[in-house]
Amino acid sequence: MGHSFKRKVFYIPGYDPIHPRRYRELYRAEAAAQAAISGYDITLSAKTGPGGYGWLVDSEIDGRSTRAEFEVMLWSDLVRTSMRSGILATYGQMLRTAYIYIASGTLWRLMQLRKGPVIAALYPVVMLVAQAAVALALAYAAGAVLRLWHPGLFWLGMAVIPWVLMGFRRYDNRLFAYYLMHDYAYSAAARGAHPRDLEARLDEFATRVLAALRSDVDEVLLVGHSSGAHLAISLLADIERSGAVQSGGPTLSFLSLGQVVPMVSFLPNAHGLRRDLKHMSAQRQITWVDVTAPGDGCTFALCDPVAVTGVAPPDQKWPLVLSAAFSQTLSAENGEA
Repeated sequence: MGHSFKRKVFYIPGYDPIHPRRYRELYRAEAAAQAAISGYDITLSAKTGPGGYGWLVDSEIDGRSTRAEFEVMLWSDLVRTSMRSGILATYGQMLRTAYIYIASGTLWRLMQLRKGPVIAALYPVVMLVAQAAVALALAYAAGAVLRLWHPGLFWLGMAVIPWVLMGFRRYDNRLFAYYLMHDYAYSAAARGAHPRDLEARLDEFATRVLAALRSDVDEVLLVGHSSGAHLAISLLADIERSGAVQSGGPTLSFLSLGQVVPMVSFLPNAHGLRRDLKHMSAQRQITWVDVTAPGDGCTFALCDPVAVTGVAPPDQKWPLVLSAAFSQTLSAENGEA
């Protein structure tokens, strides 16, 4: 298979503690399914040499041969560190995060925009409160039984509470209450500003993108999913402002998937993100396509993250907002274009 077009793809995942091989296997499965449907020739192979975790993809699509090198920009170690909070600390995060979103007016603005993501954000709060209520109810029931022997034994029933809460947490891989609570708490910890360790990681990511822009590829594509979308926005805005994107070099493109930008950009201290959104919307060097699925209640589907944040300049050009329901989004004429 000839390799007439070379692409370097950097993928920034969302708030996710999993090993990056999970992304490779998802890509392998979905690429095979798409190839079967569309008659494409798509082959995955191992990536060798320096750089982060990734894989190679050789494809023949509509008569065009492409070799893409995928690399995952990992921050899962930061995610896992932020998820180490104990049960009491997580309840403390819940109270603090709820206060920040409510007191700042962010929750009200989000509710006016899309109710789906707000319901998703309230889920861990409701679930954690429900778990605490169950623990208290069982403790009361245990205390009532113990009181039959002696009135003073009633309070021993409180010993049930930590065991019940630990039991719920043991099954959080099915309930996702702690996971989602840590996710929202991480974004709200600095009221929308990036934590220092995350800023340092973004600097590392920028170094890798800049190196790719100096290589012999035809295109460098940055893909940001979920929380990774607003990280990519800040990363690319810094690169574009630096003047590193030169004519004659590789094309630099950006694809945001399932973005939840307003969850952060509406927070009071998200000054940097709002500045970066405004910059990315008006620059002319980087093509930015935003794809969301209307059926995904956890994302701000078909919401222009720049406009809804209130920072759209008069000369706004990006993003191009598309629905993941491509059969409805693209006409035959638009598809060819």
